[in-house]
Amino acid sequence: MVRERDVCWEYAEKLDGNKVRCIFCLRVLNGGISRLKHHLSRLPSKGVNPCSKVRDDVTDRVRAIIASKEEGKETSSAKKQKLAEAKSPGSISASKTLISVEAPSPIAKFFPFITQVGPSPANDQENAERSIALFFFENKLDFSVARSSSYQLMIDAIGKCGNGFRGPSAETLKTTWLERIKSEVSLQSKDIEKEWATTGCTIIAETWTDNKSRALINFLVSSPSRTFFHKSVDASSYYKNIKCLADLFDSVIQDFGPENVVQIIVDNTLNCTGIVNHILLNYGTIFVSPCASQCLNAILEEFSKVDWVNRCILQAQDISKFIYNNSSMLDLMKKFTGGQEIIKSGITKSVSNFLSLQSVLKQRSRLKHMFSSAEFSTNSSYANKPQSITCIAILDNSDFWRAVEECVAVSEPFLKVLREVSGGKPAVGFIYELMTKAKESIRTYYIMDEIKCKTFLDIVDKKWQNHLHSPLHAAAAFLNPSIQYNPEIKFIGSIKEDFFRVLEKLLPTRELRQDLTNQILVFSRASGMFGCNLAKEAIDTVSPGIWWEQYGDSAPMLQRVAIRILSQVCSTSTFERHWSTFQQIHSEKRNKIDKETLNDLVYINYNLKLARSMKSKSSEGDPIQLDDIDMTSEWVEESENPSPTQWLDRFGSTLDGSDLNTRQFSAAIYGASDHIFNL
Repeated sequence: MVRERDVCWEYAEKLDGNKVRCIFCLRVLNGGISRLKHHLSRLPSKGVNPCSKVRDDVTDRVRAIIASKEEGKETSSAKKQKLAEAKSPGSISASKTLISVEAPSPIAKFFPFITQVGPSPANDQENAERSIALFFFENKLDFSVARSSSYQLMIDAIGKCGNGFRGPSAETLKTTWLERIKSEVSLQSKDIEKEWATTGCTIIAETWTDNKSRALINFLVSSPSRTFFHKSVDASSYYKNIKCLADLFDSVIQDFGPENVVQIIVDNTLNCTGIVNHILLNYGTIFVSPCASQCLNAILEEFSKVDWVNRCILQAQDISKFIYNNSSMLDLMKKFTGGQEIIKSGITKSVSNFLSLQSVLKQRSRLKHMFSSAEFSTNSSYANKPQSITCIAILDNSDFWRAVEECVAVSEPFLKVLREVSGGKPAVGFIYELMTKAKESIRTYYIMDEIKCKTFLDIVDKKWQNHLHSPLHAAAAFLNPSIQYNPEIKFIGSIKEDFFRVLEKLLPTRELRQDLTNQILVFSRASGMFGCNLAKEAIDTVSPGIWWEQYGDSAPMLQRVAIRILSQVCSTSTFERHWSTFQQIHSEKRNKIDKETLNDLVYINYNLKLARSMKSKSSEGDPIQLDDIDMTSEWVEESENPSPTQWLDRFGSTLDGSDLNTRQFSAAIYGASDHIFNL
């Protein structure tokens, strides 16, 4: 029967008549296995709706099957055509004119099928996709590049040029276009600078130290419109020298103007005490704040170290490793979960742990059903393995699921805070309230268990008091109308002292503070424009900074202060940084010209990624979750297995481009610590 011969039946369920059901999206199709193939291939053909949940590897496999059949048809028709031409008197002379005068490219020698003479229009789409795929594979490009907004823009622009278009040379890219694009990116940052006079800005200092004790510091600047990468500095020679670090920060502050800078966010790895003292002493109106996302990640990391939480994570990882290291098992899991994954990759290891526990809990019934199904028990390729017995025991253990539920309940409030502060938007006015609510959620959940409640609250309080709490956060909460006018919030009185300290810092002279007390009363009592219906309705629809700009005219001096405070972010951006790239910039082996080129490349690359990151976070994306599963994480990779990209390293430089700078830049971005294919 056809069912027995066609390999695509493993992706379908046979129904009555000529109907089949896709195991990925569960759509019922008329027309049997043939229409299912076009459904899974996602090619625009035969009026079949493409599958939205099919895995990429299945799509590639089905496309290959379809292509092989079409090539078989073309071969038979080509033979008939040759026989007809052989009978034609002019066939010999005509065939000589078809010989190409151009030598075949190296790629064409290995893949002759992509340089076929006169491809049929039906195969244009497939030939174009094959050529693009070869370009990705030959140059070891990360598959996620295809998600870039500029990727489709490039293809559309090339398509408009028609046949004969030749791309820019390596030299043109390296000189003309590098300089032109850098200028365009710089102009965008200049436009944003105009708002600093009103909103102020935040300088972000991110630090990374490698295993050779080299210290690299990235400087970024953030305001309500956007976050920009400024520069990367190698501070290795003076990393512990307060005077030299102070001079470095002075120069960066001067680049943006001390009058524009509201705060500087530094991470925990920097020698903070000396830098903080220097800035506070020399710049009276600038605050130094910790990174909120880094503090929240530290809280989640400490949560995961609690004995029973750690044990729960390890048990869940036993299940995921068994599934994701067996292709048949993975296919079976996708069938039972409707194509959904059971693990998630977050911006940090701790975030990944708790996001994955959420996902495992969501798929609880489906996982138990799968391991008890006949499809599992009758397949000897995985049912008889020792790991399967372990997984079944874990899934049947009620204590395990109780622990998973507790882990999700405890971590979710802090993941919610992390999402709010990591979205790239001004969130300084909400961090105090969000942290207060997160702590309250733990008290509510453990109302009958004082020991566990104290365990987690002690972790939160320690990190909050030592690394996160700031007078600027308290002042922002006081000025946030959604907090100030909310009768259910009880902590307004406790943050008044911090609010007044911030006002004294930002308005140091008596003249500046004139009539300030009356203005505070007007705001706190919702008098004047603060109390109009439009102002009340806008509290929940616009950001606090914009709200003050529109409705704060009754208190002009307080309005200026409120806009500057409430327009700030409270953490660094969360998009993945390729620190190996910055390491290559500062390599002593590079000459000056080479360093300048790579500096320009990183400046463009970082700012384009920041723009894309901000755009995606403003839509439906989760700012703390990555698009792809990290196949080398502890949720997937077994310790005895090699890295999934290790095979590629055996080819060495033979897979790299011939240009030295290109080769070094590629190695920098896709070094051993980065995942080339994101499989």
